[in-house]
Amino acid sequence: MKKEKVIYRFHRYEGKVLYAKKEISFELKLAARLLMDEICFSYNKEQLNQAIDQSLKTSRQHDFLQLSEAYRQYVWE
Repeated sequence: MKKEKVIYRFHRYEGKVLYAKKEISFELKLAARLLMDEICFSYNKEQLNQAIDQSLKTSRQHDFLQLSEAYRQYVWE
């Protein structure tokens, strides 16, 4: 089977300037959104984990209870 070739020829246009816009595919948008969500989730979970460790080192029970309550949302499954 012969390969199809696409040949573009550009001609000067004297009218209003047109701008081409290429849309990003839905699958690529979804994959990017899921990846960003996973990165943000992991970062926030790690930050909370470090804050919990710090509150344990400094013996601040009130902070520990607040942070552990927030941390439960990350390990809820």
